[in-house]
Amino acid sequence: MGSSWTRRQALQLISGAAGGIALHACTKAAQPSQTAADSTSAAVGIVTWIGYSPLYIAQEKGFFEELGLNLDVKVFSSGTDASAAFAAGQIDGLSLVPSEAVLLAANGADYRVVYVVDTSNGGDGILARNSIPDIAAFKGKEIAVEIGGVSHFFLLEVLSEAGLSEADVTLVNVTPDAAAAAYQSGNVGVAVTYAPFLFTAEQAQSDGRIIYDSSKLATPTAIADLFIFNTGAISDNSAAIAAFIQGNLRGLEFLTTNPDEGLAIAAERLELTPQDLGEQLKGVKLADLNANIEMLNNPDSSLYVLRPMHDLANFLKNQEQIDQIPDLSDRLDPQFVLAIQEST
Repeated sequence: MGSSWTRRQALQLISGAAGGIALHACTKAAQPSQTAADSTSAAVGIVTWIGYSPLYIAQEKGFFEELGLNLDVKVFSSGTDASAAFAAGQIDGLSLVPSEAVLLAANGADYRVVYVVDTSNGGDGILARNSIPDIAAFKGKEIAVEIGGVSHFFLLEVLSEAGLSEADVTLVNVTPDAAAAAYQSGNVGVAVTYAPFLFTAEQAQSDGRIIYDSSKLATPTAIADLFIFNTGAISDNSAAIAAFIQGNLRGLEFLTTNPDEGLAIAAERLELTPQDLGEQLKGVKLADLNANIEMLNNPDSSLYVLRPMHDLANFLKNQEQIDQIPDLSDRLDPQFVLAIQEST
């Protein structure tokens, strides 16, 4: 109990753009509140994930520097490591999914959700051999998955839908890339992972397929990549957070208006071809400014992020992953996206 969960949805999310990517970016980002000479700094943690393509582009194109932000992006091999670094105060911000956010809150972390990167619409999935006909047949099987990560929560939900629980399977605790590699090499019959590892392993291993993916989840925002910042950074370093969000939105806009160059930049970071990245991005919905406002500031919306967080808290308590349900009522902070909207 009390393990750290990690890695990684939207209304006017994305539609149309080259390479099959669904994108709908804001057309104009707010002007920075300070010049490059009057810069501020922040450190954030991420894992390798296709949904961070706008962030990779913003780094490469110098958008954060133009906004006066000296940004240190730390890439972690697993979500649990990233969450531990955040809890220890080694980074100011962290990208994680709602289940991880619930767990951090249950463990006493003081943070606010300030930005939504994307929602998973097939980018997370479960690989299984052809001899395994359905999820019910997972009973008694070994499953490669990062325990405490987003893939673990995803698996628990899928098992529950099939009338199974974690006790019915044997979990092999490995990072998402290692889970895909173990499946690809034939060492395990079932693996839970996410893009780009999900699709690379599926293509390389002919005996098997993606038996279930995140597009089938009943809750559209159950797997969303959220950026959280600790409350100290929000109160003392708000200019850095504002610039960070603006830089990401500029990266998304660039990907929309310059898809060839944008895909090339992000693909290099992900060690993919631009064509493969374009195909894989069909499995996520990148959230623009309007989507962020919908998800962070509209309690009447079915996409309001607090809804799945409450549902997940109850689910994790029932699964004995947390001891008690934390108070989540004040965890969303839309002030930054609302300010950008007002300035455009």
